[in-house]
Amino acid sequence: MTISKISKLCLKVDYVKRSLARPLTGFFQRNFSVESRHLSGSNVEKRGLVSTDRKQRTFSDRSQLKYARRLVVKLGSAVITREDGNGLALGRLASIIEQVAECHHEGRECIMVTSGAVAFGRQKLTQELLMSLSMRETLSPSDHTREDAGSILDPRAAAAVGQSELMAMYDAMFSQYNVKIAQVLVTKPDFYNEETRKNLFCTLSELISLNIVPIVNTNDAVSPPMYIHDDTVVPGTGKKGIGIKDNDSLSALLAAEIQSDLLIMMSDVDGIYNKPPWEDGARMMHTYTSKDRDQVQFGQKSKVGTGGMDSKVNAATWAMARGVSVVICNGMQEKAIKTIISGRKVGTFFTDSPTTSSTSVDVLAENARSGSRVLQQLTPADRASAIHSLADLLLDKKDVILEANSKDLEEATKGGLAEPLLNRLALSPGKLKTLSIGLKQIADSSYENVGRVLRKTKLAENLMLRQVTVPIGVLLVIFESRPDSLPQVAALAMASANGLLLKGGKEAAYSNKALMELVKEALQTVGAQDAISLVSTREEISDLLSMEKHIDLIIPRGSSDLVRSIQKQSQHIPVLGHAEGICHVYVDKDADPSKALKIVRDAKCDYPAACNAMETLLVHEDHLSGNLFSDICSMLKNEGVKINAGPKLSSHLTFGPPPARSMRHEYGALECCIELVKDMDEAIDHIHKFGSSHTDVVVTENESTAKRFLSSVDSACVFHNVSSRFADGFRFGLGAEVGISTARIHARGPVGVEGLLTTKWILEGTDHTAAEFNEGKRQWLHETLPTN
Repeated sequence: MTISKISKLCLKVDYVKRSLARPLTGFFQRNFSVESRHLSGSNVEKRGLVSTDRKQRTFSDRSQLKYARRLVVKLGSAVITREDGNGLALGRLASIIEQVAECHHEGRECIMVTSGAVAFGRQKLTQELLMSLSMRETLSPSDHTREDAGSILDPRAAAAVGQSELMAMYDAMFSQYNVKIAQVLVTKPDFYNEETRKNLFCTLSELISLNIVPIVNTNDAVSPPMYIHDDTVVPGTGKKGIGIKDNDSLSALLAAEIQSDLLIMMSDVDGIYNKPPWEDGARMMHTYTSKDRDQVQFGQKSKVGTGGMDSKVNAATWAMARGVSVVICNGMQEKAIKTIISGRKVGTFFTDSPTTSSTSVDVLAENARSGSRVLQQLTPADRASAIHSLADLLLDKKDVILEANSKDLEEATKGGLAEPLLNRLALSPGKLKTLSIGLKQIADSSYENVGRVLRKTKLAENLMLRQVTVPIGVLLVIFESRPDSLPQVAALAMASANGLLLKGGKEAAYSNKALMELVKEALQTVGAQDAISLVSTREEISDLLSMEKHIDLIIPRGSSDLVRSIQKQSQHIPVLGHAEGICHVYVDKDADPSKALKIVRDAKCDYPAACNAMETLLVHEDHLSGNLFSDICSMLKNEGVKINAGPKLSSHLTFGPPPARSMRHEYGALECCIELVKDMDEAIDHIHKFGSSHTDVVVTENESTAKRFLSSVDSACVFHNVSSRFADGFRFGLGAEVGISTARIHARGPVGVEGLLTTKWILEGTDHTAAEFNEGKRQWLHETLPTN
């Protein structure tokens, strides 16, 4: 046996080892179960490239794309070449190759179908042609070679130049990631002739088995574009193939032939629109099924390639019918391939087996916008009536609600949900009664929310200006674990005439669905049932945060991690909320001991998981030598509170509580930090340095100290001699709240209806023009009038 044969055998043995070491996922097994491919015992069959006789099903949801093991990535000419026509888009190409290399190293099998050889070669030859012109020809006004250079060149010659240049570029870039590539050029006979067709797929199979990335392109240097008609029967199968007119159809054919799990077609458009994107009414289709064909109108094809959007849809639909999931996306988007595989909503996802027929989020958002306008047109009494209906339904249908909630609690307990989250998840008859009372408060106080005149000015004779309140538009509220948030926020949206999208945590799915049905029932009484919707699809939060055309304000309600994540991800939509609730209670030297004990106990122990619970207790150092300090510590220990010592307190103790890991920490449990301060100024400095501008409290009998604390502490809520737990919309008499904001603009503190309103200016005149005031024909008055 020769050395080359021994090497080849070793490679094949290595491939089998790798196949055995790489277990098949559930989805991967699904894709190949029809062929009864089992890796068991010694009966190991290498995964090969078989015909399209097999009918697999596409992935039904984007979240399943992470299980795609075999990928075909098609790069269009517009993606590969620069917009100005001067060569390759090297930065863009490098990013795509990096992503393909990452997929390859993750164990995915990748094949690339690349366009761009003719376009790239034409650019190169055009430069050569222009360089060969004489000075006289270059300057001659009658010589149009410069303008026509690109069109007069033979495309076969351009392909010959472009193919070598393109592959050299691919080889150099892939080598940076230790990935080997191979060029596979195909022509029309490769698909007409049964023998060459078998050879082609044997070659691809062998390359993949050797851990090499095949790069496929049509051999346009020796053959014109392969116009194989749709009615051509593929040799050896007895079935009709796809008409190969461009690399779109070529990639679809290859993806189907090699049983690819996913085909990513990269172009210069974001995805499929129902009509050309520049036309009015154009809407992006994030999911496409075979039933959507009649909804699409096609525009012109690419300027640099041979295919158009209709070609891409035809190719994608053909591949989809043969069990290949397809995504058409914009190749110029950063990290498009990895983002698609992660399940994000990028491009248009083609599937023949969508998980549900539920309304898309885009449509829900559009309906919410329309519903908001319906609510605005209602009388205040009608809006209040809808809220009263919801309040009554919470009590009338409490058995249905509690039954749904018990299902959530049962599943959450089995899933090991943390105790604080279980407490937030649980509903009870008492909670529902409190909710109902709060909703009625919202209803009774809603009559002057929308359309209230804030300012009225007589600018000139018969020229009246008013500033009135109006809803913000469409709100997106994202909440975790707390189903009681849903009716609260829904009522506030009704009272402020805002459209609303709600995205609840999966742990409260049954409760949220039951409560949402009641919200819809209440809205239906006034004809505004589309104004509020629950996003029940598997929509990624990151996708919702990119819907700036539909959503005007995001309000997260949940853990600090959730809020921080949303604040970080939302690039174009404002976020109202707070990431942390690090609340302080300062016990001044003039504090009443009994009041201090009562307030500290309530602030920490009433509901430790709440964002308005005390996390740090600041104690005046004079109390260290008295009874109050030890009484507070004893009380907290009796309540089961774990105490951590701040640096200054630790320095005064020989032994005692462990040092706090950080002075800026939200425990959210029966745990807190205690620190000493020498006076009120040091307490204020500490709060400003380590606090989160949420809620801070002073306990003192000194009125001067209290006033100074209240005016100096820069937090959303500042209290004197009351528990921090009062920082709540219901307790403030707002009925409910959508959250607590620590922002500096718009709304701050517990946000009720007022925080969900903005204003608009209404100006009424007769025939006023600005020129008349410039010319002195009319005079300004600017007279402030009573708003009522």
